[in-house]
Amino acid sequence: MFTTEPTSSQLALEHLRSELGEAVSLDPVLLQSVRTDKSGWVAPGSPLAVVLARSTQDVQSAMRIASRFRIPVVPRGAGTGLAGGGVGTDGALVISTERMNEILEINPADELAVVQAGVINQRLSDATAPHGLVFSPDPASKAISTIGGNIATNAGGLLCAKYGVTREAILGLVVVLADGSLLRTGRRSVKGVTGLDLTALLTGSEGTLGVIVEATVRLRPIPAGDIVTLGAFFTDVRAGAAAAAAITAALIRPAVMELMDHASLVAIDAYTGTRLSEGGGAYLLVQTDARGAADEASAISTILTGLGADVRLARDAEEGEALLAVRRNFHPALASVGEVLIEDICVPRSHLAEMFAAIDEISRRHGIAIPTIAHAGDGNLHPNFVVPPRAPSSISGSEGQSEQEVPASVWAAADELFVAAMELGGTLTGEHGVGVLKKRWLENELGPQSLELQRGIKAVFDPLSIMNPGAVF
Repeated sequence: MFTTEPTSSQLALEHLRSELGEAVSLDPVLLQSVRTDKSGWVAPGSPLAVVLARSTQDVQSAMRIASRFRIPVVPRGAGTGLAGGGVGTDGALVISTERMNEILEINPADELAVVQAGVINQRLSDATAPHGLVFSPDPASKAISTIGGNIATNAGGLLCAKYGVTREAILGLVVVLADGSLLRTGRRSVKGVTGLDLTALLTGSEGTLGVIVEATVRLRPIPAGDIVTLGAFFTDVRAGAAAAAAITAALIRPAVMELMDHASLVAIDAYTGTRLSEGGGAYLLVQTDARGAADEASAISTILTGLGADVRLARDAEEGEALLAVRRNFHPALASVGEVLIEDICVPRSHLAEMFAAIDEISRRHGIAIPTIAHAGDGNLHPNFVVPPRAPSSISGSEGQSEQEVPASVWAAADELFVAAMELGGTLTGEHGVGVLKKRWLENELGPQSLELQRGIKAVFDPLSIMNPGAVF
């Protein structure tokens, strides 16, 4: 009688079940769901299992077993990523921190909070609001995205032009390394320059260096002044971009400055029932929250009116928030008609109008609609491609979505977008990360020497190369 030796994957699974019990899931529906994220990318094959961690010790146990049997590991939060950076690849162990959702401490005196990685972004701000404090990173997905995921991708959002991206709000981290050991970085004090800044290094590392399980985050006072919101319609998006640059050049820093082209307005109208597209060829949404918010809004309105805009002031804060909600509906609006490939280029603010002109030219040359919105306050643009829905079998089958399923014309146009952004002194990703969708262009921006150094840093943290091996590098 012949017996078959168990594979390393089978042995790893046995150990995982023995140590973690019901936290280890082989549910086919769950295994299917973790193969994708909000980018629309679907990884081929099937993950080995999902560990639904509830504690740091769960993550450590899973990592020790994965390291022992050399099983690839994909850290995952709520699955709201837009670059395919946290998707369960074939044979990988997915470690989900979504159930690690406790707010461990709110410290108003030191303006900080300590949270587990699975805490939802908006939930933290809701919990700190009674203390007059807010967690300022504000990605459009803040109602559903986890803070651990925000940190892993160094997420940006609507407020980052004034308050910075996620990195500026992170004081310290607790990270489980590839061998299961625990690393604590950073501090609780406002200042701290002892040694190399590993907190900043791990922020934006996209699960390639370890699993973020806890964070000490900086809180900010909720602005004391009134919040004033205004919208301005322009004949075209380049005029709107030039106006946004004029506001910045006037040394005014609104909390929010979002620019939407006409195709974006049409998509939002169809999804929400608004009629923004009737107002003009582009729409600039500006919100100011300074103590002199009314005066600042008046100065902004004067600039915009002088540049030919049709400016409309929100009647009150409630209407202003409703306008921001319309902006946050942009991605759902596109997703309702097909798979959305959301690009994430960023250019110097003074070149925003030039980048929009380049997008228009690329769209015309390839015959592809590219609805585009921008965080105009910091030059971060989101050109979007909508791919018609796939047949159900292409998602539920073992093949998964591959890069080849995205039309070649879309990749060609995306390539030109990245080249144009870099030629203007910009970058191929401002806040979504590299993931799997942008790694082919990584060396073009970083150069071979920088890329090799970064691979060397990864090797120090992850000598067996088991941490999210399909992403970034």
